Formats: sequence, C-alpha cells, structure tokens
Amino acid sequence: MKYNFDEIIDRKHTNCMNTDGFRQYIFHTDETMKFPFADEEFIRMWIADMEFAAPECITDAIRERLDRKIFGYTRIFGDEYYRIFSDWTRKLYGWTFPQKDLYTSHGVIPALYELTGYICGPEDKVLMMTPSYAYFKYAAEHNGVGYVCSDLLNRKQDGYYEIDFEDFRKKAEDPAVRLFIFCNPHNPSGRIWTEEELRRVAEICFENDVMIISDEIHCDLIRTGRTHIPLAKMYPDSDRIITCMAPSKTFNTAGLQFSNIIIPNEEIRKCWLKWHNFDENPLSLAGAMGAYQGGYDWLMELRTYLDANFEFVRSYLAEHLPEVVFRIPDATYLGWVDIGAYVDKEEDLPLLFAEKAGVLLEGGNMFVQNSDTYIRLNVACPRSVLEEGMRRICGLLGNAVK
Repeated sequence: MKYNFDEIIDRKHTNCMNTDGFRQYIFHTDETMKFPFADEEFIRMWIADMEFAAPECITDAIRERLDRKIFGYTRIFGDEYYRIFSDWTRKLYGWTFPQKDLYTSHGVIPALYELTGYICGPEDKVLMMTPSYAYFKYAAEHNGVGYVCSDLLNRKQDGYYEIDFEDFRKKAEDPAVRLFIFCNPHNPSGRIWTEEELRRVAEICFENDVMIISDEIHCDLIRTGRTHIPLAKMYPDSDRIITCMAPSKTFNTAGLQFSNIIIPNEEIRKCWLKWHNFDENPLSLAGAMGAYQGGYDWLMELRTYLDANFEFVRSYLAEHLPEVVFRIPDATYLGWVDIGAYVDKEEDLPLLFAEKAGVLLEGGNMFVQNSDTYIRLNVACPRSVLEEGMRRICGLLGNAVK
C-alpha cells in the first residue's frame, strides 16, 4: 500500500475525545473514576473517528492556508467549492445537484438540530428506525418535539437488518409525524439500503407529507465492490429530501467540524439563511477542499484496509466466540455485534469491558432501542491494535458464564 494504515499515532494530551474524554462521554464522570488499567493501556474501539492519519492532501491544503497568516471571518464565495464537491459526488455516485441547494454546517449533528426545528412544531413528531444513532432522538428532544421509532427486523437472527415496511407505514401515517430522519447507510448496522428499499421508504413519506433528512455521512466508507445510492438521486425533482454528507467520517477530520447540507426546499432554505448565520473555519474549508480534490486514492486504499480488518474480526469471532451474531457491514468502519449469548441483558457493557478487559467500546443502550446485548466496535485502527482488542474481548467473553 502507498499509505501506512499500520502507523500507531499517540493522541494523548491533545484534548482528544477518544483518549482524553472517554470518562466524560461514556461514563458521565471525571478523572476521579479509576480503572484496573492505566489510560494508555486501553484499547479504544468506541467513538466514531479513526486511528489513522488524515491524508496529506488535507494537511497540505491546511498548511498552505496557514501560510496566508490571517484567519479572519470566512465564508464560501464563488463556485469553486461547489465544483469540487459536486465533482466528488459525480465521480463516486453519478449524482449532482444545483449549486443553490448546497450549504455547509459545523457538523451533521448541528444541522439535524437546526433542521428539525425548522420542519417540526411543538405538536409534531420525528420518525426514526431503531436501533438508531442517538442524536436523531436528541434532535427531537432539543426542539421539544416527540419522536416515534420503527424497529428494524432481524428475521433470521443473523445480523442482517430489514425495514418493517408495515410498521413504518403505520408510523408515517400518524398526522403528527412531520419528519423522518433516515440513516443511509445505516448506523449502527452498516446496511446499504437497496434501490427498492429506498424507493418504498421515500414513497411512504411522500404519500404522508413527511419530510426526509437523509444522513449519508458514512456513504464513502463502503466495502469494496458495493454501491451507495443517494436517496435524492432517485428523486431529482423532489424538494422533500435534505441530504447530509461530510468529509469528516471519510477522512478522519471530525474535529474540523465541516459538513455539506443539500437543501432543495425553498421554505427550509429561507429558514436556514435567516437563522444559520455562521462563518466557516478557514482551515476546515481548506481541508475539505483538499480532501475532495486529492483524497480519492487514499480512500480506495482505506476501503481495502477496512475490508481486511472486518474479515479478521469475522474469522476471529467465529473461532473464539461462535455464539456471537456478527456480519461484515456493507458500509462504515463500525461493527455491530450481538453478544447476548455471553452476557445478561441488564449488563452495563461499556463498564464491563473497560474494567475487565481494558477495552473502550459503546453498548447498544446508546442506540435508542432494539439494541440490547449489542456492542459497536470501531475497527478503523491499525491491525495490531485490532488484534489485541479482539484478543481481550474474546478472552473476557470466552470465560463468561451467564
């Protein structure tokens, strides 16, 4: 490989959530919480950023911008950024959109919070599919609106999730449901939805006057040979689909806080323009442009490395924990693993693995509902780290007695 994904990078003492903030985020406490493991001894497989260096096309672009020496108020002018990003979506997905529809945000989560407030009133509800990224629920709660869940189906108990269309339609028909926040590809299961599934979801929403926010932040991180279909690509004349994409997951730049929000609806654009009065971070903008201009080859190698990491996880679990339910996800670098054969439903899984194995991970309780006994494993790390993490996880559970 041209790029070194085996490099071990020390992130401690950089105010990094992964290393310096895990107590606050996972355990809601401070440095007084002690473990049998020193902080540097933990294997970190929790928060959704990668243990890989961002590609040089990003650091070079930021360095070039640093050399301009002044970092004053910055916004996007002209059409250069639109051309760069739309070239990316055209190359990867055969999809583009009008320049007037493209806006940026400091992240997909802040955009979800804003957009939910523009679309929903106090008596309205947000619909989501569960298990769900928790911030979909938080976006509803932040705006003082209700939420309703449609559980995904795992019919064969083999880790392959399907949409319960009968239940989804029933929930969408509730007149109070004004917004569906859709995860495409799905987090945490990693499903890439088929064209048929996408069409059925969209048409149910259209029939019931439900706006769709399609969170597609994981769309670049698909397995080799797979294809992602932007939902809005299927309905180029519709103004009922807002698309969220970002370089942050793809290129490991979450801290730069930059995302793309594609809003074809005129009324929602008016709200956005009125209330979203935020400037761009000049370094974040430079990094995003560098990523989309020069990051394609790096991404292709990253996909290959992640493919191999997932295959390692699959084979290791099959050998050491045969009762675990796991399938390699279609997308993302996050494995969704049911360890219910080895733990009690009430077990605090993040605490168990931190205290007994020295592994930091997220449990299913962080994904709203329909997620008991699951853990989410971040495999975007050097192979040596992944091997040690799996050794510890399987060592603990292999000795577990329910």
